[in-house]
Amino acid sequence: MTDYERIAKVIAYLKQRHVEQPSLADLARVADLSESHFHRLFTRWARTTPKDFLKYLTVNHAKSMLQTSRDLLSVSLDAGLSGPGRLHDLFVSVEAMSPGEFKRQGHGVEIRWSIQESPFGPCLIAVTDRGLCHLAFLDSELNPQQALEGLKKKWPQAQVVEKVKETAQTAKMIFEGQGEKLSILLGGTAFQLKVWEALLRIPSGHLASYSDIAKAIGTPGASRAVGTAIGQNSIAYLIPCHRVIRETGEFGAYRWGGERKCALLAWESALKSSR
Repeated sequence: MTDYERIAKVIAYLKQRHVEQPSLADLARVADLSESHFHRLFTRWARTTPKDFLKYLTVNHAKSMLQTSRDLLSVSLDAGLSGPGRLHDLFVSVEAMSPGEFKRQGHGVEIRWSIQESPFGPCLIAVTDRGLCHLAFLDSELNPQQALEGLKKKWPQAQVVEKVKETAQTAKMIFEGQGEKLSILLGGTAFQLKVWEALLRIPSGHLASYSDIAKAIGTPGASRAVGTAIGQNSIAYLIPCHRVIRETGEFGAYRWGGERKCALLAWESALKSSR
């Protein structure tokens, strides 16, 4: 197993057994490692101890994060969400496709892609001359061929070519904290763009509920439609749909797997707490 696969296996175990407060020995056994080796691996990956990480996976912690995030969100989820024009965010710049470009489905566009490693497992990354256009995490339910087919389905008229070196540089920027230097190219309906742009305003280490997003974009009764738009986000991590959870504090579903969503949220929470 890769490091992330071991971590994901432990997270799945913690989700089911966290009320039992499993010991370090229990977790090491799940990862099939010695206690000392597991502790080093986990701390290197999560930048916190397994004990503290367990705290970040609890519903009570998630609920408290929702409450403390709302004042910040009321400030950060403000202007610039009413249309599909260019938005400069604190983290990334976003350029929406024009209606004509959206209708042409990528005709005349070259898309460079490859499979790259990340702290959260392998992912398919795709870029155009205008920016990142696709980022999908792989797992047992989405293999590289299926991920590539998903990219081609989204951009059926584009020329899709494998370019490992170029996309490796993009992956490095994304997962080493240089995402603000990237542009993202989005194609979607006006409503989807408003939802995705709102997600970009949620800072790392903070959370929002589906109703928070619905209110922020001026459609307070549209929580279900917001959830649908979030589920159609095709750029993982940088457009942080993982930061949206249920009002109850439950993490909810995630397009790229529940364990990965838990890993992303707890990882960001741990980083925030360590600063």
